[in-house]
Amino acid sequence: MKSSNRVTLEVDLGKIKSNFQKVRKSVAPGNVTAVLKANAYGLGVMEVAKVCVEAGADSFGVADVNEALELKTMGLPVMVLGNILPDEIPVAVEADIILPVNEFAGAQRISAEAVKQNKSVQYQILVDSGMGRLGILLKKAHHEIKKIIKLPNLECIGIYSHFPVADNAEDEYTHKQIENFQSLIKDLEADGISFENIHTANSDGINNYPQAYKEPFNRVRPGLNIYGCSDPEKLGLQAVVSFKAKLVLVRELPAGAFIGYGKTHCLEKDTLVGTVAAGYADGLPIALSNRGHVLIRGHKCPIIGRVSMDYTTVDLSRVPDAECGDEVVYIGRQGDETILLQSWAEMKNAPAQDILCAITPRAKCVYIKEGEQKFFTGR
Repeated sequence: MKSSNRVTLEVDLGKIKSNFQKVRKSVAPGNVTAVLKANAYGLGVMEVAKVCVEAGADSFGVADVNEALELKTMGLPVMVLGNILPDEIPVAVEADIILPVNEFAGAQRISAEAVKQNKSVQYQILVDSGMGRLGILLKKAHHEIKKIIKLPNLECIGIYSHFPVADNAEDEYTHKQIENFQSLIKDLEADGISFENIHTANSDGINNYPQAYKEPFNRVRPGLNIYGCSDPEKLGLQAVVSFKAKLVLVRELPAGAFIGYGKTHCLEKDTLVGTVAAGYADGLPIALSNRGHVLIRGHKCPIIGRVSMDYTTVDLSRVPDAECGDEVVYIGRQGDETILLQSWAEMKNAPAQDILCAITPRAKCVYIKEGEQKFFTGR
């Protein structure tokens, strides 16, 4: 016999499908690679991948070879977006994964393995136009690319770059990145080097820089947009996740009582206090301590004291009829009130993906599809 779940992460697959379709429409006729790295940002890669295929994804982008191998079963091209380690190359070549090239030496290693296996390997060239993390430096790219494309058993099918600050629609740095990358592509074309896929727009780029998905660019790489987390109002996207727990104890505590580790909150008056069965071991940011809210019976209740590993304490003054077992909403809607995932991100001073990826498997995943249909599956 299995007990009910104390903490659940609800993922609305219908909203994921809708979000992806809105992205496709906004960038048409460009193509869309669904970025499903890190287990689809923690939401369960296979379930999310199925919905993205239904919505029109033509390929997947991931962070490493193991993620790529899992998604190969979906029948679409899969590309590793960052870089590949030397010991990953043999299995990647064998599995026909689209590989990134960050340098001439890396391309040589891939070429040698492709020759060894008597295979042709598709790859895309990553150019560092200002991210400062991966890729061929822009000023060296023209010279390096001319050498790379001559290597045997390699088929170059694209070139791409990445934005560090595209969340700011007026950022001059991003405008300059786009211009510089366009100049590189133009110079390469003058040398007879062209590319099937040219892309640089992540979710923020899609939202804020339409020139990043117009010629010469013909592909985008949404991640957060799929999950409704990157400036959702721009495209009319919907939040797809709800995070819920249960109230496990309701008590009247006296004025002067301290709450939680570190005695960070002291009650000013006799207060009805609730203990909720979720803590940082489930993925709650400690930054919610004495700052965040939860929803109980349709009312916002402040978090008091420090978030601990397994529990959160809340002020129940607004819900005097609260009882053990009541649903507690950390992210999502209850009644007329809503708490957005972005509010957690602001309190933590972190991007939304940091919040999603931090939610642990102890929070059981519930997928919602076609209205009220729910089913459990592993993440």
